[in-house]
Amino acid sequence: MNQLAPLPSSSIPVPVLVAAAGDKASTRFLEFFAANIRNPNTRRAYSRAAREFLAWCEFAGVASIADIAPLHVATWVEAQTQRDDFSAPSVKQQLAALRHLFDWLVVGQVIPTNPAASVRGPQHVVTGGKTPVLDPAEARTLLDSIDISTPIGLRDRALIALMAYSFARVGAALSMKIEDVYTQSRRLWLLLHEKGGKEHKMPCHHNLEEYLTAYIDGCGLRDDPKGPLFRTVPNRGGELTRTAMAQPDAYRMIGRRTAVAGISTKVGNHSFRATGITAYLKNSGTLEKARAMANHASTRTTQLYDRRHEEMTLDEVEKIGI
Repeated sequence: MNQLAPLPSSSIPVPVLVAAAGDKASTRFLEFFAANIRNPNTRRAYSRAAREFLAWCEFAGVASIADIAPLHVATWVEAQTQRDDFSAPSVKQQLAALRHLFDWLVVGQVIPTNPAASVRGPQHVVTGGKTPVLDPAEARTLLDSIDISTPIGLRDRALIALMAYSFARVGAALSMKIEDVYTQSRRLWLLLHEKGGKEHKMPCHHNLEEYLTAYIDGCGLRDDPKGPLFRTVPNRGGELTRTAMAQPDAYRMIGRRTAVAGISTKVGNHSFRATGITAYLKNSGTLEKARAMANHASTRTTQLYDRRHEEMTLDEVEKIGI
């Protein structure tokens, strides 16, 4: 069902339904992922969606990508919504992947129309974020619980603090180099490389400045300005390597650190961005300033990270005098 056919004069495989439409279709299909999508996470997700859909079409008896109709897309989307391992946002992302892919093929004159254009995805209304957050006291407990007598302790405290105090995405934090922490007007600043190649500058909170300075100086990193800021350590501990941490590394580290701190909330890489934004807004920060600091395009996105209403709900629940 998921058989792949190689491109002529190439070792890169393409789905059979694409290869059946000819070399032009195969080349255009590969160009969509290689030339049109720069973000590796988006490329991975779109590729998975496209290949799963095309494998399903092949199993359903479709002979070529040129024969795919809106009915095929709609039937597949409906089947995806019935799966226990897919949420509505996941299915909507898959549908978006197909729309973009077919648009690319239409522009390249591989197919005449986009069969996914008229297909509606599952309804999904977002009224609040789902990312688990810590309250300020828990975040403070977590940071204070980290043993900073070792390089890995200095690193972990600095990384967690950077995400909380600067609202940085974990991807932006882990892509930083030593030179991206710099001094300007006698204050430490961060240069964050955000999604879409955008650069975002943020001044450091005084606590973050202390933690970053202790980490960089304590681990002797200043002489390697082009090297990664947050680095891995050998399996048995010891000195930092020159290999940048990956997001799974950060996730496992956070799990270890929260367990040691006795925090039962199951937080992840994104939790500290939400924790920082919520703490800022609770301390009389404005939504518009939070949007700018988080580098969001709209305050509607920033509002998803604001969890102050959850505390209000908890306070009201405790008034039930039974």
